[in-house]
Amino acid sequence: MQGFLTLFRKELVRFWKVAFQTVAAPVLTALMYQLIFSHVLSHHVEAYPGVSYTAFLIPGLAMMSMAQNAFANSSSSLIQSKITGNIVFLLLPPLTALEFFAAYMLAAIVRGLAVGAGVLVVTAWFGLPLPSHPLWVLLFAILGCGVLGTLGVVAGIWAEKFDQLAAFQNFLIMPLTFLSGVFYSINSLPPFWYAVSHVNPVFFMIDGFRYGFFGQADVSPWLS
Repeated sequence: MQGFLTLFRKELVRFWKVAFQTVAAPVLTALMYQLIFSHVLSHHVEAYPGVSYTAFLIPGLAMMSMAQNAFANSSSSLIQSKITGNIVFLLLPPLTALEFFAAYMLAAIVRGLAVGAGVLVVTAWFGLPLPSHPLWVLLFAILGCGVLGTLGVVAGIWAEKFDQLAAFQNFLIMPLTFLSGVFYSINSLPPFWYAVSHVNPVFFMIDGFRYGFFGQADVSPWLS
């Protein structure tokens, strides 16, 4: 247990020491998306009845940012350790595989939640209502970050260099997040893309998270 706590603390300190890059930068990126898309499309798109497009965007951007940064946290930490050679100091101590995995995944969840909270704070003045179902919000935030943090561990173990990790991000994580209903309701899609969305796990994370705020979703949160 002590080894798990030490590794978990080390991972928290690692990203928090550069919080301007690991937390503030993703929050600023999400704010830019919010400013641009809400300005261009707010009078042309209504995703849910009674919900402005500006408000509709916020939960999706928050969940997208959480997912991307949870993945980045665990994957980048592992690949950096492998390239610099200090991963040997993680493998020598008597840590079980479960402790090793849990420390990286939980640290990824913490970073994801920190980024998500920052996005919600800086975009709240666009008109985000208080959550209709706060427990759903919390559940989908934690589980979504956990899933992507786990995927980040897999990617970090698999990749041997940054190029391979970048390919993982560019050809898997990026398409999954941008085709997940962040900027639109999937009910507006043609049948083919509507069906594709239903095999995208990130869509269910975002849709369930959005349901927690508005009480409306493209699919039931119980299915998500």
